[in-house]
Order: sequence, then C-alpha cells, then structure tokens
Amino acid sequence: MSRSWPYPKLIAHRGAGRLAPENTLAAVRLGAAHGFRMMEYDVKLSRDGIAILLHDDTVDRSSNGQGPAAGKTLAELSRLDFGGWHSPAYAGEPIPTLHAIAAYTLANGIHSNIEIKPHPGLEAETGRQVALLARELWAAASLPPLLSSFSETALQAALEAAPELPRALLIEKEVPQDWLVRVERLRCLGLNLNHKYTGKALVERVKAAGLTLAIWTVNDAPRAKELLDWGCDAIVTDEVATLNPNWAPSL
Repeated sequence: MSRSWPYPKLIAHRGAGRLAPENTLAAVRLGAAHGFRMMEYDVKLSRDGIAILLHDDTVDRSSNGQGPAAGKTLAELSRLDFGGWHSPAYAGEPIPTLHAIAAYTLANGIHSNIEIKPHPGLEAETGRQVALLARELWAAASLPPLLSSFSETALQAALEAAPELPRALLIEKEVPQDWLVRVERLRCLGLNLNHKYTGKALVERVKAAGLTLAIWTVNDAPRAKELLDWGCDAIVTDEVATLNPNWAPSL
C-alpha cells in the first residue's frame, strides 16, 4: 500500500542551522522567516529525562560547556550558552526543550521532523519518551510530527509507545539490501536518505514499494531539483536563504 507524504517538500535542517545556532528556537524562527513550513531537529534526553534539542552526545561543540549532555540536568544545561559559538548576535541562546519547540511550531503552523538522537545506551528509553511526549504535545496539531532515527531500537520503542505517529528510517550511507524488510518491521512511512548515496534507480525502487522518501542534506539547487524531479517527496537543506519556498514557490 502506498504511503502519502502530507508534509512540505522543503525542510530546514536543524532549523536554520547554518545561519543561526543549530537546534535552537532562534534557528527555528529564522527558518520560518525564510518561509519554511517544516523543520528538522535533533532530540535527546537530559540526565533528568527532559527532551532537549541537541545533535552531539556532548555539549562541547555547540555551547561554552564540556562533557556529555546525558550527564547534565536541564538546570545545568540551562546555565550554558548555546549561541555564542556561532556568532556574537546569538550569545546567550539557551538550549530549548521539546516543549518550547512544540509551542512555537504549533502557534505558527510549522510542521516537525523530530530526529530521535539518543545517547549511547539510551536508545529505547529515548525513543519511548520522545514518542509519548510528541503524542501529548502535538495532540491538536493538523499533522503529527514525523519521527525519524538512525537507531532502529529507538524507532521500535517509538512504534510500541505511540504506533499512530509516523516514522521514517534514517540511513547514513549506502542503503542496505534489506531496507524494505527493516521499514516494514518498523512500520515506517518511508526512508530519509543521504543524498550522496541516492541515485535515480534507488529512488524508483523505493517509490515503487509505496514508501515516502526525504533526502538530506541538499544544499545545491540543481541537485535539489533533480531529486524532486525523480519523485523524492522532500529535501532537507541548510541553505535556507536560497533553497526556500521563494526558490520553488510551487512547492
């Protein structure tokens, strides 16, 4: 059975994660200012089990702190600066909770691709908690968030916790031969693939199987057009200033 893609075709990566500090409210707001109606962002758990936006397992790269985020409570994370590393204009930007992102996106008609990005060893717990929280926070949304992850353990836990929420399997490099078996086992809407490993024949196979296909991270306009022309449902981009709805108003 074919799965339909109900979301926009253009998705801002980590919010406007290049022009503003990634995975922050500032980045999501800037993505929205460039016309994006869907945001991709990474979610993991703090030491006290709060769903926070953060890509890395440590806070070293994207804050003025050090050490694993899993070892810090939300109160401890809230004392760090998650914007100053990017530019002085964003100094003092706090780490956002999923609650905060839900409030902003729901109020402004923006859809979400929540990438479940668990700390090592917390895959199942993170998948379960993020799915339950997404169910609660987006209960009144016009469209539920799309849950995606590289971790099949996290996706399985999300499936068991909130089976009604749509899921997508992220593949980092080459697509494994048993991709369809994995997708069907996890009851996913489709695949989110690395554009470097995505060719036309693969797109045709995935679409022929009735699955959705979102491609990351596409920052070149001709490549973006090629992928969409092949039938990909969406692209995820850092280039929010150029590859936005004004670039392709029909999308």
